[in-house]
Amino acid sequence: MSQIIENFGKMDTKEMVYTSLTNEDISSEKNSNIIVKIHDWLLINQNNLDSIFLFGCFNYLGIETSENRKKAFNLFIKASEQNHILAQYYVGLCYECGRGTVKDKKLAFEYYKKIANKGNVLGLFRCGYFYDIGFGISVNKQKAIELYQQAANLGHLIAQNNLGVMYENGDGINKDYGRAFELYHKAANSGYSLAQYNLADMYEYGKGIENDINQTIYWYEKSAKQGYQLAQNKLEILRK
Repeated sequence: MSQIIENFGKMDTKEMVYTSLTNEDISSEKNSNIIVKIHDWLLINQNNLDSIFLFGCFNYLGIETSENRKKAFNLFIKASEQNHILAQYYVGLCYECGRGTVKDKKLAFEYYKKIANKGNVLGLFRCGYFYDIGFGISVNKQKAIELYQQAANLGHLIAQNNLGVMYENGDGINKDYGRAFELYHKAANSGYSLAQYNLADMYEYGKGIENDINQTIYWYEKSAKQGYQLAQNKLEILRK
């Protein structure tokens, strides 16, 4: 159960729930039975803090129940009031996207800030992103860089990529192709498609590194195989 809770802090997909339950094929009857049993257990143990949160996730994603974002939001609120960190993150997400409640960027930021102050990587990244683009708050590139860096140090792939973009473009910081390359490479090696595309771009145009067509194609292919359209477009051009 603790592994399932932990994984909800990493991904927002149904597949994450299934794969955290078992290493077998997610369509198997055995797995389906496991999910049903967990759902039933959550119904019985609704006073447990993790159970409240996880039951909210099941309603949020429509797992073994109809998708009910409003009910999910109320469950997240209930758990967040008892300082459940991931519940606080999902309350922020609901406010940010208007899922199960009225969209409120400022409230979303406050919830993200609350968990960022506790060192939570998701909160650090979201706060960095809000400062980066001025989403519900004033743009503050220095705060964005600081928070992205903290999240990147904790292994957040999008934070690593976004920080790389800021270094590449000199956005709020001195332009540094070498640092951008390092950040892209780290996220690309971990499988993030946008970082793979950005890394290929640096190899293609020799930004801070010697031009290398083989590495260019290699990383565009990595990105394209994950469905990233711009990488697919680049490969078509390079192969003409």
